[in-house]
Amino acid sequence: MTIKRKYHHGALKEALVEAALELIAEGGPASLSLTEAAKRVGVTAAAPYRHFASRDELLNEVARRGFLSFGSALEKAWDEGRPDAATAMWRMCAGYLAFARLEPGLYSAMFGSVATLSTEASADAADHALDILWRSVVALLQQRGAPAQGARKLALQLWALAHGVAMLSISGHLDAAKGLDPVPVLDAAARNLMEAAIRRAETAPG
Repeated sequence: MTIKRKYHHGALKEALVEAALELIAEGGPASLSLTEAAKRVGVTAAAPYRHFASRDELLNEVARRGFLSFGSALEKAWDEGRPDAATAMWRMCAGYLAFARLEPGLYSAMFGSVATLSTEASADAADHALDILWRSVVALLQQRGAPAQGARKLALQLWALAHGVAMLSISGHLDAAKGLDPVPVLDAAARNLMEAAIRRAETAPG
């Protein structure tokens, strides 16, 4: 259904982004086009080109905003490592999963293609989210008396775990109603990953 909304002069770009977010939420990234966004806003098919040269440019902006929100959600869940790094990390993993499940279309658009990170702004927003995971890994290693060497690689492994569980969840393969709750799946996998890394550090030759 086409929803025509009023927008103030000069705010067409923002209205198009909002329309794109709605379209993605309803039908996933494949449903997004400049034509459909224009219809949703109630402007001509040519109007979006004043702000976006292509669908990909609009998708890049959507991804940038998605990663900013994603990073904020992770920061909030991490809460500066309170009350301790381990507790905060498991809480952050749950926050990661909650974001993906709350915004499945947006999450899919953010991670669907590396092309969504083709602009410096969107790439920086994605890097910020990874840096939060990296800092949490460093904090947990330090809490356990393990060296932080290799923490970035470990953060990437943690991200891969979280992303895999998130995608299985939003695609319906992991569903608590079917006895396959993604929350404990991710929690156990993340704990096993970190414990294995700490054990390796403890047994490594000095």
